[in-house]
Amino acid sequence: MSFTVAITGRPNVGKSTLFNRLLEQRKAIVDNISGVTRDRQYGVADWNGKTFNVIDTGGFVPDSEDVFEKEIRKQVRIAIDEANAVIFMTDVASGITTLDESMSELLRRSTKPVFLVVNKVDNNDRQLDATEFYSLGFENIFFLSSMTGSGTGELLDAIAEIMPEEKTEEDSENAIPKFAIIGQPNVGKSSLLNALVGAERTIVSDIAGTTRDTIHTHYNLFQKDFVLIDTAGLRKKNKEKDNLEFYSVIRAIRAMDEADVCLLLIDAEKGISAQDVSIFSLAARKGKGIILLVNKWDLLEKATNTSKDYEKKLKEKIAPFTDVPVVFISAKEKTRIFKAMEIALQVYDSRKRHISTSKLNDVMLKAVEAYHAPVVRGHTVKIKYITQLPTAVPSFAFFTNYPDDIKTPYKNYLENQLRLSFDFKGVPVRIFFRKK
Repeated sequence: MSFTVAITGRPNVGKSTLFNRLLEQRKAIVDNISGVTRDRQYGVADWNGKTFNVIDTGGFVPDSEDVFEKEIRKQVRIAIDEANAVIFMTDVASGITTLDESMSELLRRSTKPVFLVVNKVDNNDRQLDATEFYSLGFENIFFLSSMTGSGTGELLDAIAEIMPEEKTEEDSENAIPKFAIIGQPNVGKSSLLNALVGAERTIVSDIAGTTRDTIHTHYNLFQKDFVLIDTAGLRKKNKEKDNLEFYSVIRAIRAMDEADVCLLLIDAEKGISAQDVSIFSLAARKGKGIILLVNKWDLLEKATNTSKDYEKKLKEKIAPFTDVPVVFISAKEKTRIFKAMEIALQVYDSRKRHISTSKLNDVMLKAVEAYHAPVVRGHTVKIKYITQLPTAVPSFAFFTNYPDDIKTPYKNYLENQLRLSFDFKGVPVRIFFRKK
């Protein structure tokens, strides 16, 4: 289930600190200077068994106060349009500002759930000062400190409460494969969709952001049956790069949640961007199958090892998860696009693969015997039994006498052995160690 929460608010109220707190990692840059969040920040939060996407709506440095206010309003509107819920962040230290009031007017008119967060409430005096924010007229109001984490549990409880129940694996057992076409604006997502279905299903132009909505297309040709999701989803009228990227990020994340396999399109001439790497990492964390499609390959000058060298550089950027298919295509010339779909179906099948316990133990115990886990604190670590867990993403439990003593290098070795023996190319593999 795709559920996205956008954090909005004027600069320097602690949005990035809250973002880091919700994701339990220091991903966003935090500074006292307004507007330091230049890039879109997005990730996955996990609370009481429920996961949801979080997006920090910072990302610009204003040239003037007027432009500043105008840009913030635009981002609030995007959050209202695209997210499932909005966190509206304010600062008790500075009280209610005119910009806070302006934003609250926009948010009150929305039908989306809004959580008003008053930040930096870290003592009794500030608790009293924070009561003035009730005047903004929101039902869901939370006093917290994103720096210390106090009060964030109540906010997460409230978000988890409004999230719909996720579909079980049985519900999607007979569903046909879904492939999401993701990537930067103007890399050829719509061109690829049109080339595959043989019809001008979407508008194609050189102007980034010509596709307004995420488009689902049922493909049923040549004994192949799957759904293609074009995630361009950008508003043509918004030509500001910053806002376009915000739309593309939210739509790509939503489509990613819905998809089984993500087809990440890369412009051959421009290469993989930092945002592409972030989206790739997010897809891997969500356990989605992934294929890298290098589009516009026909425009690149070739030498003897051009594709080999290009693939090597590409995989250096996406490390450590490099067991991913790379296909060099041209949507315009229809070069290798059907091969890409065949590989996507293979990745889909690999993601659903279940290995019998007997075969798994036969293969993996030999790999363990060939290279034992290092001795830790005088303990000899013994792996006695392996089984695949009943999850959507290939996950394996290794039963051992000292599960906490197995470190990352050995875990990586076991994952590599699984990949070598059972072909999980393009599929994230999860390994857990349990006490036997």
